[in-house]
Parts: sequence; C-alpha cells; structure tokens
Amino acid sequence: MASSGVRNGGAGHRMSTKLDRQGFGATPKTAAGKQRLSSASAAAGAYRRTSSGPLPAAGAARASSDGVSSRVRVAVRLRPRNAEELAADADFGDSVELQPELKRLKLRKNNWESETYEFDEVLTEFSSQKRVYEVVAKPVVESVMEGYNGTVMAYGQTGTGKTFTLGRLGEEDTAARGIMVRAMEDILSDITPETDSVSVSYLQLYMEMIQDLLDPVNDNIAIVEDPRTGDVSLPGATVVEVRDQKSFVDLLRVGEAHRVAANTKLNTESSRSHAILMVNVRRSVKGRTEMDVSVSGENGHSSSMMGTLRPPIIRKSKLVVVDLAGSERIDKSGSEGHTLEEAKSINLSLSALGKCINALAENSPHVPVRDSKLTRLLKDSFGGTARTSLVVTIGPSPRHRGETTSTIMFGQRAMKVENMVKLKEEFDYKSLCRRLDIELDKLIAENERQRKYFDDEVERIRAEAQCRIAEAERECKITLENEKNKYHQEYLDSIKILEEKWKIHQQSPKKQTKEAESTSNDGEVHNLLQNEKMLRQSAEDEASDLKNQVSHWKKMEATATAEVVKLRKMLDTEASQKEKLEEEIGVLRSQLLQMSMEADETRRSLDKGDGPGKIFPGLDSLVSQTRSSQPREQSNGPKQPIAKLFEQVGLQKILSLLESEEPDVRVHAVKVVANLAAEEANQEKIVEAGGLTSLLVLLRSSEDETIRRVAAGAVANLAMNETNQDLIMAQGGVTLLSMTASDAEDPQTLRMVAGAIANLCGNDKLQTRLRGEGGIKALLGMVRCGHPDVLAQVARGIANFAKCESRAATQGNKVGKSLLIDDGALPWIVKNANNEAAPIRRHIELALCHLAQHEVNSKDIISEGALWELVRISRDCSREDIRMLAYRTLTSSPTLQAEMRRLGIKM
Repeated sequence: MASSGVRNGGAGHRMSTKLDRQGFGATPKTAAGKQRLSSASAAAGAYRRTSSGPLPAAGAARASSDGVSSRVRVAVRLRPRNAEELAADADFGDSVELQPELKRLKLRKNNWESETYEFDEVLTEFSSQKRVYEVVAKPVVESVMEGYNGTVMAYGQTGTGKTFTLGRLGEEDTAARGIMVRAMEDILSDITPETDSVSVSYLQLYMEMIQDLLDPVNDNIAIVEDPRTGDVSLPGATVVEVRDQKSFVDLLRVGEAHRVAANTKLNTESSRSHAILMVNVRRSVKGRTEMDVSVSGENGHSSSMMGTLRPPIIRKSKLVVVDLAGSERIDKSGSEGHTLEEAKSINLSLSALGKCINALAENSPHVPVRDSKLTRLLKDSFGGTARTSLVVTIGPSPRHRGETTSTIMFGQRAMKVENMVKLKEEFDYKSLCRRLDIELDKLIAENERQRKYFDDEVERIRAEAQCRIAEAERECKITLENEKNKYHQEYLDSIKILEEKWKIHQQSPKKQTKEAESTSNDGEVHNLLQNEKMLRQSAEDEASDLKNQVSHWKKMEATATAEVVKLRKMLDTEASQKEKLEEEIGVLRSQLLQMSMEADETRRSLDKGDGPGKIFPGLDSLVSQTRSSQPREQSNGPKQPIAKLFEQVGLQKILSLLESEEPDVRVHAVKVVANLAAEEANQEKIVEAGGLTSLLVLLRSSEDETIRRVAAGAVANLAMNETNQDLIMAQGGVTLLSMTASDAEDPQTLRMVAGAIANLCGNDKLQTRLRGEGGIKALLGMVRCGHPDVLAQVARGIANFAKCESRAATQGNKVGKSLLIDDGALPWIVKNANNEAAPIRRHIELALCHLAQHEVNSKDIISEGALWELVRISRDCSREDIRMLAYRTLTSSPTLQAEMRRLGIKM
C-alpha cells in the first residue's frame, strides 16, 4: 500500500539522467512578444498623457480601459524513456514523433495511422532547461516586469517531468535549474532595490484545502474575491520579501520539504498536491510628471509652498507559477487507501480545470470557475487579464498513449483561449504623504524659529532703547548738577573778594588814594560781572545742547516703538497662520478618533476567532476592505479609511496621542495602532517610531481594561517578527505581559496576552529568558479562565515552546529535562490531549509528541500517564503528520518501548 508523506528533496530526480545531459537549444524568438508589450505600454502611456480629469483616489488602479488581446501560448515537452520503459518497451517504438522545426507532433494510432498536432513550441527530450525557460517562461517574465500579470503552468500525466521543468533547484548542476529559479533570477537582476520590491508566497492545494508551504500550521487559507473588480486574493498566506537569489532558493527548499508526495507505480515520488508560487513585483516608474501642487498666498497670487510635488507611479504585477499534480488512472498508479482519496481529489480538480478550458475555447456564456478552488485561483490566467504560457509534458511509452492523447488535447483546447492583458498602475500617495508631512514639519519649525527670532529682536531693541535713555538722563543730570555747583562756587568766591576789597577801601586814610582805588575797584567789579555773564551764557548753551540730546534720544525711542509695533503685526500674522495649522491638525485628529471608533464598532460586529498568528483577524479584513472601497457617504460626511488616515496624519502624530490626557483619545489612538500593527508592512515603521515602547508603557501604567486588552493585542501582532521579539524581551515585555495576565479577568484580554506570549515561545534564542521572567507560569496561570479561545492560545504557546526544545535537544544545544515539565505543564497537557476543541487538541498533541522525543523526559511521560495518550494519538489522530510523528516517537524511544512491552501494548 502506497502511503503519502512529506517530500524531503530530490524531486528533480524523477526524470532520467538522460535529461540531465541536455544540450542548449536555440534562443527563442521573443521580438514579437516584446513588440506587443511595447505597443501596449505606448497605448497606456498615450491614455495617461491625454487624460485631464481630476486625480483618482489614493491607491486607485490606473489601467487603460482597452486591454491587449493575448492567446494562451502552449508548448509540449517530451520526457526521455526511463530505465523501466527501456526494459519493458524495448520492442516497441515511441508513441509520439516530434517535428520541432515545424512545431508539430505526430501521435501514432498504430503502425499505419497517426494524427498531427501543431503547438507554439515543440521541445524534444534533448532540450535544455535554459531552452525550455526561454521559450515558455521568459516572455511572460518580461511582461511581468513591464507591469502585466503573468502565469506559467505545467500540465501532464504523473511522472512526465512537470516538477523537474518548473521547480528544479539545480544546486548540484546549475544547468538543471527550473523555471521558478531562472524567473526569479531575471526579476531580481532587473529591479532597483531602493525603489522596487519583490515578495513571494508558496502554497499547495491539497484535498481542496489551500495550505501554506512556508508556514505548515496555516493549513486552511480562504480565497477572497473582490466583489467590485472580481480579483482573487489570499490574504491569509505568508508573504516574504525577497532581496537576493539565495534567500529565494532557501524558501523554495523549505516549501518543497513540506509539499505532500507519495510513492506510486507510475512515480516513486509523485506530487499529491498542486504547488502554486506567487511572485508580486512592485516597481516605481521614473521620469513621469503627474501633478503640481501650489498653495495660494494671502495676496491672491499662487506661491509655491513646497515646490512641485510629483507623486511617483507604481506598477504592480504578479507572476504565478503552477505545478499541477499529475493526472493518473487508478488501475495504473495502484493508489489505494489515503493515496486513492488524494488521486480522486486531484482528478476532480483537473477535470474542473478542463471544463473551464472547454467553455472558454467554445466561447460558452457560462464558465464553471466555482467548481474547484484550483479554477478559482486560475480565474485570471484563463480568460482573464494575465499573459499565460502552458507547458504540457508527455512520455514516449506506448502503454500510456491514452493519457498522452488526453494531455495533447488539453493543450490544443488551451491554445484557443484568449486573455485580455492590461497594465496596472497606481499613484504612490504614501511617499507623497511622507514628503508633505516632512514639509509641514519644516514649516512649523521655521515658523517657531522666526517667531523666536522676532521676540528676541524686540526684546533686544527695547532693552537697548531703555539703556540709552537711562544713560542720557543720568549724564544730563550729572552735568547739570556739576555746572550748578561750579557756578555757585564761583559766585561765592567773587562775592568774598569784593567784600575784602570793600573793607580795604573803607580803612584807607587818604582820599586820593581812596579815589584812585575806588576807580580801580569799579573797573575790576565790571570785569568780574562780564566774566560771570559769559559763564552763565556758556552754562545755558550746554543746557540747551543737553536738551537737544534728550530730544534726539526721545525721537530714537519713538522710532524703536514704531519698529516694535511693526514686529508685533508680523507676530500677529504668524500667530494667525499657526492657528490655521492647529485647526487643520485638530481636524485630522478628529478624523483619527472618528475612524478609530468606526474600526472598534466593526471589530465588535465580527465573529470571534483567532489564528496562530494575528490576534485581530477582523481588523485585518477591515483595513483591507477600507483600502479597496471608496469613502462612504453618511449623514455627517464621508469617513476616510484607516490606511488613508494613517498616510495623511502620520504615524508619529498617532503615537503621540497615546500620551493624551483625555481617556477617550487615548483609547481610540491605541485601537488605531493595533489595527496598523495587524499588517506586517506597518510593523517595522511602528517599532522604529517608538510604538512598541509606547504600548509597553500603556500595559505598565494604564488601568483601563480596554486599553490593556488592545495594547496586548498589538504587542502580540508585533511579536510575530523575530527582531521585534528581541526588543520585547529587552524592554521587559514578558514581565509586563505576566503582570497583565495575573490582574486581568476579561477572557479577551487574556487571549491577547496568551497570544503574545505564544508568539515569543516560538523563538529558540529566548526560551531561557522567557521562562526566567515568568512567561511559562503566566501562560499556565491563564488556564483558570477556561475560555476556549484562551486555552487555544495557551496550547499554541506550549506547542511552540516544546518544538523549540525538541529542536535544541536534537542539535545538542540542550540537555536535561524540559522546562515545561519543571514548571508543571505536563499534567495539564495530559488532561487536554483529547479536548473537544480541535485547535486546542491539535496543539496539545504536537506538544506531547515533541516532549516525548527527548529521552530524558520519558520517565515523566510514563509517570504522568502521557504514554497512553501518545499511543492513542499514533492510532486515532485525524492529522496524518501528527499521527506519524507520534508513531516515530514511540518506536524510537527505548524507555517508552520497554514500558509498552511491560504493559503489553502493541503498535
């Protein structure tokens, strides 16, 4: 009986070594394809140049309404005979004959009759991987780099080389690299890392469930279809930004290891799922002028406030590479049991795809795209807007002529399908908003600087004028006092001299002498009086000069006062401008609070649920819906989406509201930050702007239950990133989360805290610190709540912790008993190993299997009764991977094997 398992590499060896010794083919002629792309680009550019209406809303797609018709290109590739076919079909000729120079293929019915089919390209068994890439995928990759969506898909019977053609990594031989590796190499060589970005998602469609190959726990991703545009997306899939070729190859290796494969009669390692690689390319178009923004001044003239603002144009495109599982007949593949169910699911999905191709080829009014998740995912590839290239792989063996005929007819019908490729462009309003925010900050800073300069200048002039006036008054007073004292002293001296001379004149006996002296004295008195008049005139002149100086200083004071009045008017003007800016900031703040309340009401209206990663799934959908929808008209005016509000207001201003003194403002601000933290693209910006520190401060200081719950949820979302996990630990985040867990009673708050600690439990480097700061005890303490959502998060954290411990023990980095057992987690694990809730039971079963893998834990496993649960899991678990893990754990542990023999338990 063939059993399905997990592929661990070596997928490319399904083709024989003959294909590995291929030669290089001729370079494909893609000039026509390039010419069509150039014409489409020119048409789209002409449309943009002639448009003169108002600018579209933020994020609106700018695509020409008239697309370019493009038929699905189909190439056929022949696999060489393998060792089994060389032995079994030695006496028979190949069932197909290739004519690559005519691009034809002949399918033999018998020795006399054959049917001829024409394809876009016919690739022989000697065609190299490089030749296949250049013929099949390179024109599609070039279209993607021009801004169009593209799809490359492989279809064929099991074992004909589809995975070899698409997914071969070529680590041993670079010439054997497949289309995925070569396409990413061309994309990375053509982008500019400073302005462009490339992100990757790797998925598999297994048993009609979309599973994430980069995160196996994410095993049921929902398909979301935009009701307005009809675009199909997978918002729950892991998206990883790729910077270099090595990291991309590592991602492919991780995804290939998780892809489901099984051994059948047709192929020793047959893919049991459809693998889907999604590459999203975001490119900035340089040298394009879209709009000029100017601000009208107070005098009515248009004055450039911030220069010419030119928002860059962004082209978004997507490359989808689909490695379909091989079609097979049950009687030939020998599938039975679970492998038979897998084969049925594969054939049903391929049958649904064939029906859609037939309907499109025949221009049927109804295309049954909803019959399968595969056809829903490929809705844009067939009959949509993507440029599609299909490679059908066939084998030469005459035993499989029926399957070969079916494959060839599928390719013939696919060649009749027409797609309408369209160029998609968007305005990059985010960068424009950042530039406006920077300019606003510069204007505010310049305004404050000028106001301070004016205040300082006014104070300086006023102080200088007062000093000069005081100095002039003091000098005038001193001068007047000195002159007064001088004249008074001279006057006293002259009176004294006259009195002495008068006495001498009275005492003289002789009249003649007396007359002579009298005459002499009269002349002398006259001279003294003349001198006194001259001195008085001089004093009056000096007093007049001093008065003139005082008048001059008073005039200077009046001039200074007029200048002060002028400066005050300028200050009043600046103050009015500042008031206008403050009013605009107030309007933005009110919009922030309004959108926060709307997000809170929408989140409460959604169904409760949690996933293993994000704690606010409802808020993620709210943000994505508000970005894709137009503003809603309500009675009180339009409400802007959170993403647009974030771009207009700026993250720094939103974070500043977390410190507001108004409780309502603080509550709404933390809700907006939580919404933004739910998106991986915003997490790095939030951490760089100090948002993580602000959230931890709220956990420490706030007594509001709502704030603590939403802040814990935001921390949980940030804790999904390994770099943020180190920052949370460094800032004492585990201690704060533990304190919140011990104080909180609300199940939703406990769920947020448990989710944050569970994310931290998945980091190998933080386990000892996490346990030392009470993270494990806090996690176990929250089981007192009993709420299923809380218990699910606790179980996930224990599973993450046990998985990291098991990995460390396998690598030799850990010795001794598990820290979970030391903290008393094992009894709770045993008690809930068979819990009715599937999420709780799945994580507990994983944790128990990882604990039992380390031999030092075996005695505790036995003493706590966990051995019986392991046996039950190995027999009855609904998950194949967990059941096999439990089986391997029981069979590889000597201690557990001895106890099972003692109890008489047989595997």
